[in-house]
Amino acid sequence: MKKSQHRNNNNIFLHIHSDKTHKFSLRWNYTFGLGIMCMGLFFILSLSGLLLMIYYKPDTAKAYFSIKDLMYVIPSGRFVRNIHRWAAHLMVITCFLHMARVFYTSAYKRGREFNWNIGMVLFLLTLGLSFTGYLLPWDQLAYWACTIGVNIAASPTQLTDALGISAVVDIGTQMKHLLLGSDQIGNDALVRFYVLHCMLLPFLLMVFIGVHIWRIRKSRGLARPDWIESKWADGLSENDLVHTIPHTFVREFSIFMFILAITVSLAYFFDAPLKEPANPLVPENPAKAPWYFLGIQELVSYSGFTGGIVIPLMTLFGLSMIPYIDRGKKDFARWFGNGAGVRVTVTSVCYTVICCILLLGLSIGYNWPGIWFGNNRQSLIHFINPGTLLALMFTAWSLFVFHRHHSIRMGVTALFTCFFVGLVILTYFAWGHRGPNWDFYWWPSLWQHH
Repeated sequence: MKKSQHRNNNNIFLHIHSDKTHKFSLRWNYTFGLGIMCMGLFFILSLSGLLLMIYYKPDTAKAYFSIKDLMYVIPSGRFVRNIHRWAAHLMVITCFLHMARVFYTSAYKRGREFNWNIGMVLFLLTLGLSFTGYLLPWDQLAYWACTIGVNIAASPTQLTDALGISAVVDIGTQMKHLLLGSDQIGNDALVRFYVLHCMLLPFLLMVFIGVHIWRIRKSRGLARPDWIESKWADGLSENDLVHTIPHTFVREFSIFMFILAITVSLAYFFDAPLKEPANPLVPENPAKAPWYFLGIQELVSYSGFTGGIVIPLMTLFGLSMIPYIDRGKKDFARWFGNGAGVRVTVTSVCYTVICCILLLGLSIGYNWPGIWFGNNRQSLIHFINPGTLLALMFTAWSLFVFHRHHSIRMGVTALFTCFFVGLVILTYFAWGHRGPNWDFYWWPSLWQHH
């Protein structure tokens, strides 16, 4: 065996990548390095999390004060905690954008269908990691944010209560007990969240990251357009390929340093919040879920069961089926496919903005649907509310685009864009315009006048 081959076999980086990389895969405007950012942020979270575990005490009587010691007593403890929190927020954002990038470049086709669903599992695990870590400081913000999150999981009880079958079937309460280990958030819940956050979920994330990378490797690297694939079949010239080391290594290391610089900068200028110790007798008003669940909380404000269970599950099912519905061969590994894809995306964004503004304005200005249905028809709200109407309007738009363009890809693009933009709008609306008692306010500064 030659020395160079021997070195390659002992190089962990070349077990992840092939010996040579196509130049197209290194274009910054194709992937924007989002996948590498996710990996880099997970590494930052793992390292900072290990440092925090040294001082953290998973006990309701000690958890808050151990975080307070980190913030005010332990050298660099505040900075490490800030890094951990900002890295968690950034990882959720980059995973979200990475999934959008893969969709809009049609990179889930041609043997990559399974890996698309592995990526969805990774995104859900990322949300689970962030949510379970949210409770650990055991302050008012964490306690009541997690209370909202757990209540969303328990929302099927609203439907079983309305149908009068909770005494027989009460899935919501069972889910709540599974998460908390009791009827309310306490020491059992804190220990469970700690174990999930520090042991089980990181382990699962590493396993699925390994599978994700392995599938990319099996698919000969990143998705590439047809003109490259045809040349690959005919035999690529040396001018099309570059050595993975140093070219790919330098680019990926640069991306990691970039996201590290952003994380450290945010951690230096903006502290992770720490409010008063958790007090179950003094609720936060407004009590809001973590920001990445605020869009769902807005839907839950109309109907707990539909907004917290039905729409999210239907969305996840629809996302998982995208690679098996869109089997077209054209426009592979190209942003938006073609000019028609760009037009469909832009018009879908405009359509979604208009629909969200109209329905949110209707629900705010006329207290719809609550005041229309009244107390005698509360069960109807589970099926007819702004959340379900938005889902129907998005689906109708997708079918219209499909029939207009005679293209499944265009219809799927319209639907994905509607749900993507709709989630962003609902998240912003719940974050910026929902105040005490979940009432509408133009700005949070107006809360003090009410």
